[in-house]
Amino acid sequence: MKLLLIGHPNVGKSVLFNRLTGANVTESNYPGTTVDYTKGYMQIDGEEVELIDVPGTFSLDPKDKAEEVAVKMLKDNEDSIVICVIDSTKIERGLYLALEIIEMGYPVVIALNMWDVAKDKDIEIDLQRLRELLGVPVVPTIAVSGWGVKELVSKIKDAKPRDISKIESKVEGTS
Repeated sequence: MKLLLIGHPNVGKSVLFNRLTGANVTESNYPGTTVDYTKGYMQIDGEEVELIDVPGTFSLDPKDKAEEVAVKMLKDNEDSIVICVIDSTKIERGLYLALEIIEMGYPVVIALNMWDVAKDKDIEIDLQRLRELLGVPVVPTIAVSGWGVKELVSKIKDAKPRDISKIESKVEGTS
């Protein structure tokens, strides 16, 4: 099994990566670029799982070299599960990328990172409604402390490809 950590720059992907892998990491440049990505391993239910910290991207329509590498890594790893890391304080921006990935048919788990900062800013997120609308596991996390990371790992097995038309009809049905 292979996991890809994908999200905007500065949402805590690398902190989450370090929490999940510990010291078992390798930093590399994507062939033909100077864009770094990090690869490591973790255990899930006794199975060794490869985890890749993909360069930050705002969308799957790349605007720079790092985004090109992120999109290429996603396309080159079609059999992967995606952990889409979203800044809970800027959830709307992050959900756009998550929906693009879901639309491509990848199994996705969403980590709503920086949950503590969102709470401090009185940002309320209806987790259950978000899970229902997206049809994917959504887990609040605080990567710097490790809060929520164990639950995030437990939800990886629940990640399945979703039919985007079902998501669109749920959203259209809300007012």
